[in-house]
Amino acid sequence: MTKRLASCSCGQLTAEVIGEPVRISICHCLACQRRTGSVFGEQARFPRENVTVSGASTQYERVGDEGGKVTFHFCPTCGSTVYYGLESVDGFVGIPVGAFADPSFPSPRVSVYEERMHSWVVPPPEAERIF
Repeated sequence: MTKRLASCSCGQLTAEVIGEPVRISICHCLACQRRTGSVFGEQARFPRENVTVSGASTQYERVGDEGGKVTFHFCPTCGSTVYYGLESVDGFVGIPVGAFADPSFPSPRVSVYEERMHSWVVPPPEAERIF
């Protein structure tokens, strides 16, 4: 079974996952752009029972565009977001794909909030596209 380790920049906060993600998506919403400092956020979703978190985290909660709460857990030392919970998808944990630092990580299968997508971004052709 596949094991992967997501980590903050300084290594203090980690999330070890077992198994493959149930969803890999890229989000073009403005909140994800601000949170990541990039033009989109990419995240993988895993069943909560397949995720083991180690280290201290600080939480930030925000309400998404459709009204659901998202609770981000980030390292209080370096500030990197390592995982988050979505109120609307109880039982799952989202992990930013960049936290795995793994160029071989599978590509996203879903692209959301494309109406806010930067004009030069091209999602994978096989990804489900939600505008």
